[in-house]
Amino acid sequence: MKIATYNVENLFDLKHSGHEYEDYIPNTSWRWNADTYRVKLKNIAKVIVDMNPDIIALQEIESLQALKDLRAQIQRTGLYFPYYAIAASKDTTVKVALLSKYPLHTQELRVTASYAYRNILEAKVQLGSEQLYLFVNHWKSKSGPESRRIVSAKALKKRLDTLGNVNYILLGDFNSDYIENETFVKKRKHNDTNGITGINHILKTVLHNDPVTLPDLSSCPDGAYNLWYELPPKERWSHKYRGIGEGLDSLIISPGLADRKGIEYIDGSFQRFDPPYLFKNKSIYRWQRSRNYPKHHIAKGYSDHLPIHASFSFN
Repeated sequence: MKIATYNVENLFDLKHSGHEYEDYIPNTSWRWNADTYRVKLKNIAKVIVDMNPDIIALQEIESLQALKDLRAQIQRTGLYFPYYAIAASKDTTVKVALLSKYPLHTQELRVTASYAYRNILEAKVQLGSEQLYLFVNHWKSKSGPESRRIVSAKALKKRLDTLGNVNYILLGDFNSDYIENETFVKKRKHNDTNGITGINHILKTVLHNDPVTLPDLSSCPDGAYNLWYELPPKERWSHKYRGIGEGLDSLIISPGLADRKGIEYIDGSFQRFDPPYLFKNKSIYRWQRSRNYPKHHIAKGYSDHLPIHASFSFN
């Protein structure tokens, strides 16, 4: 079973809801219209079909309609997801979602009542005699300090503590590098938490400030393992900021997925999906907009993130 996550970079539908970013209000000079929407759907669907996951977490989906349109385009391209869900109970500009070949039992985990924070989507999947919990995240961006991401991390950790010893995967766009505890310490803009990070310290992917490894999980029942460590250091990125790669998207697994029984992470299966067509001039081939005024969508490109995926076995 292959599980993936992909920030698709602003998949907006064509209905004017009043919550859109200015450049995605339909049928304006920005040219977000039926033609550009169709190309965006086709391009994102191609990536997903080529990657061929069994379950995929998505970020930056505007609405249930946008999710359904993407699902339909994926089916036309050759892959069928019978089950889907979106965290849409709060009218945030963009939301997280899931497409799945397996039945999903979902609920939303509210981070705060504020519209500044996106809800986390929780899904329970029955696999044989065991259950797997998925938590789809899209944390606050790095335009703000780490304290904002810690709010989401604490809400998620509180839910995990309530569930106890379950199989879980935390996935999505955490807007945090897998080694955020090392990279942000000297950044005054981000480090307003005395060196504490949400992804590392709250979710416990580090122990005594050292990364939890796959072998560590058996003796670290409250810890979690970030699958970025499965790749060589030079490949541990899914997004670039000013030319520097960052692993902002993550798949983080619980100890139960590495205990050699039941549902199990297949060692070495974690990959970044990076076919040549997702790059242009050595940069990620993101969704393109004109550089000249009036600025507008030019119906080329994919997303500013690369997808990542890993495989799991179960009886």
